[in-house]
Amino acid sequence: MRLLISNDDGIFALGIRSLANQLAAAGHEVSVVCPDRERSATGHGLTLHQPIRAEVVESVFHPTVKAWACSGTPADCVKLALWALLEDKPDLVLSGINHGPNLGTDVLYSGTVSAAMEGVVEGIPSIALSLTSFTFQNFGPAATFAQFLVTKLEKQRLPEILLNVNVPAVAAEAIAGVAITRQGIRRYIDVFEKRIDPRGKTYYWLAGELLEDIEESDYLADQAPTDVQAIRNNYITITPLQYNLTCASSLAMFKNLALDFPKDCQQNNLH
Repeated sequence: MRLLISNDDGIFALGIRSLANQLAAAGHEVSVVCPDRERSATGHGLTLHQPIRAEVVESVFHPTVKAWACSGTPADCVKLALWALLEDKPDLVLSGINHGPNLGTDVLYSGTVSAAMEGVVEGIPSIALSLTSFTFQNFGPAATFAQFLVTKLEKQRLPEILLNVNVPAVAAEAIAGVAITRQGIRRYIDVFEKRIDPRGKTYYWLAGELLEDIEESDYLADQAPTDVQAIRNNYITITPLQYNLTCASSLAMFKNLALDFPKDCQQNNLH
């Protein structure tokens, strides 16, 4: 398969080297376009007010891998690859392997997930891959599962959706299995530390702490566990995501509300 790989940890991160090299060694046609530095928690931001640069990177990846370091965001990397750098459209976009979890509401902030979602926006099925630890260094099980999943999808093509995959940070023999999950919820306490720089000026440093994992009951509760629950039990989690954020269950409720535009607003031309 033709595979485009990106991430948000930067072009020299161990996770992306593990992923790209294993898939290239398995015979896939791999292209890599990644930020030239860490761009974690950038969400789906795009660079609009300055130029984007891309430099060829050599001697980092498997000899068959074509790689570029991009000055933009993770979403920029995928968009630039598809519209400027690659000669042929990839069959699949992969993002990762991220060093740290992307569970529950993390996906709203994640540059890793956003790079994969950019592929979906452009009509290409995509996978975001994360290792659920910031310190664990063994990306082998996650890369091996990625190769297995790509092989499966080579035979049964995905629709235009994103699979958000999280791999527990344990040895391969300790992984309990694979679970299809729904998105859970993770709450953070956002603490800003107030500091003074050497010139006497005030600045703030954001240090979010995980407060708790919250179970939310919804119409999917009987169909699948949350990704947060399954990871606790050492399962690899696969959560299908889409970019359409419409709350379908609320449409009927709002149709029944009296939400006619007020006549006094029309008359006064308020805005």
